[in-house]
Amino acid sequence: MQKYDVRQMPEPLPPAIVEKLMKVETATIGHFRHHGFMHHSMRPLLDRKVVGCAVTIAIPGADSTLLHHALGLARPGDFFIIDRLGDERHACWGGGVSRAAMAAGIVGAALDGPCTDPGEIREGGFPLWCRGVSPITTRIYDLGGAMNVPVACAGAAVSPGDIVIADDSGVVVIGRHEADAIADHALERQARGEKTQVRVRSGEKLGDISGATAKVLAALAQG
Repeated sequence: MQKYDVRQMPEPLPPAIVEKLMKVETATIGHFRHHGFMHHSMRPLLDRKVVGCAVTIAIPGADSTLLHHALGLARPGDFFIIDRLGDERHACWGGGVSRAAMAAGIVGAALDGPCTDPGEIREGGFPLWCRGVSPITTRIYDLGGAMNVPVACAGAAVSPGDIVIADDSGVVVIGRHEADAIADHALERQARGEKTQVRVRSGEKLGDISGATAKVLAALAQG
């Protein structure tokens, strides 16, 4: 049995859907959808919004051999999703990996574990979402792993080629087949939200606009 399972790279995302989804906030999607989101412990190192094509990597424990190899296969527009297979001790991503990722055109990465060199990553401007920081790093131990297979990252199921939307509120993964419908619905909600803010600034109460106040008063009237 081979210790590495490296499969074909997914098709790049169409530029039009990337442009469209760049206008969508993850929190807006969270108003009408409850799956595909990574756990809230995944925090960004930068205040940055990115949309990319999921390239999935699963690497064990203290080994990052496959990650280094994967950086040589990456294309502009890819977003690396790294399943650490339960390891919470070793940081597989740091300043050097960030520089290699940026050189390859990778738009961002979500790491289900800690990173190292957070200051260096921020200074270099690479968009990374991770679970924290650790000074204990991985090595090139040649233990094995898998690339472009279905993985789990911070509670979200991710398949290669999925669309990743990441911003300062979190990370959500959606299928290509639903991208246009999700984008249209989200943009419509955002437009309604902007109109609501105009009404609030003009003096209307949010509870009156949303209908919450009417529900509370009706319940109180019933005793």
